[in-house]
Amino acid sequence: MNWLSNNFDKVIDPLGPHLVISLLPVLFGLVISIPLGWVANRWPVARAILVPAAGILYTIPSLVLFLVLPPLLGTKVLDEINVIVALTIYTVALLVRSVADALAAVPSHVIAAANAMGYRPVRRFFGVELPLAVPVLIAGLRVATVSNISLTSVAAILGVPQLGALFTDGFSVENYDEIIVGIVLIFLLAMVFDGLLLLLGRLLTPWARAGRTVGAK
Repeated sequence: MNWLSNNFDKVIDPLGPHLVISLLPVLFGLVISIPLGWVANRWPVARAILVPAAGILYTIPSLVLFLVLPPLLGTKVLDEINVIVALTIYTVALLVRSVADALAAVPSHVIAAANAMGYRPVRRFFGVELPLAVPVLIAGLRVATVSNISLTSVAAILGVPQLGALFTDGFSVENYDEIIVGIVLIFLLAMVFDGLLLLLGRLLTPWARAGRTVGAK
């Protein structure tokens, strides 16, 4: 606690960059994964290609990806965009299956009812299928968000400013208080955003709460 109180700026300054680097890829990955997951759900051949391909992307070691991307993107090794692109790839790898599974979980009779009510495909997707897919989709987003908040710290090895610098600095001077503060802070961030996504999921699915209430009666 003494180290934290004496080095508060050293903890607060990298907090913002860490959140930006961790959370922007979740947003970008979601935007990319929704159409890919829709395609994977609609056509079995597409699912047989997209889901395994996404799984392979997640097996690429993060440090390797951080080093390979700069020459491909024309950026410098220390640019935050390398980490954002790498984590976006990991997010897509996690979410393509989640989106496909979430859309597949929508009951067919609900889709048939929407068709009978005159819903066009686009309106049906955004008005019926996507809202009903939220519970499964939120579960995938929680995994991706927690994973990104943790993986971002690896980029500190390359010198990208964020909370992972507490690990590299702590190891370099054998300051274990600094390392422990870094571990606890990243863990707390992951838990906070996991809880926020869980709350968001409940707010977006009021029918689920109503169903549980009726079932309890």
